[in-house]
Amino acid sequence: MSNFINEFKEFAVKGNAIDMAVGVIIGGAFGEIVNSIVNDIIMPPIGWLIGGVNFSDLKVELPKVVLDSGIELAPATINYGSFVQTIINFIIIALCVFLMVKGMANLKKSKKAEEDAAPAAPAEPSNEEKLLTEIRDLLAKK
Repeated sequence: MSNFINEFKEFAVKGNAIDMAVGVIIGGAFGEIVNSIVNDIIMPPIGWLIGGVNFSDLKVELPKVVLDSGIELAPATINYGSFVQTIINFIIIALCVFLMVKGMANLKKSKKAEEDAAPAAPAEPSNEEKLLTEIRDLLAKK
């Protein structure tokens, strides 16, 4: 049992597990922000443009069911407006993740380009330049 606890401690304290936990927490908060953007900012103007429709209220009501005992069940509904909002949420989240990954890739490229563009060693002077330097140095001594 203590071996299991030690393995768990090692896993929980490992950097990857902590990074993953932070990512999940930030991802959950980001999802709530996107839901708010879609529900509170994007969908109301779209609903207004198409005649004051509230997308969260869009649904298809299936026929009522009456049991043999005479009890009438509440009709089931297909809430396609909520589904449309969920699709828009997904598209926005996917776009944001794509832009983040693309930005990270560009940062890596620019960092690699900076490393590759390190100043090159100066080229060795030609024989003519060496001779001219020697002549200059000799003339300077006289």
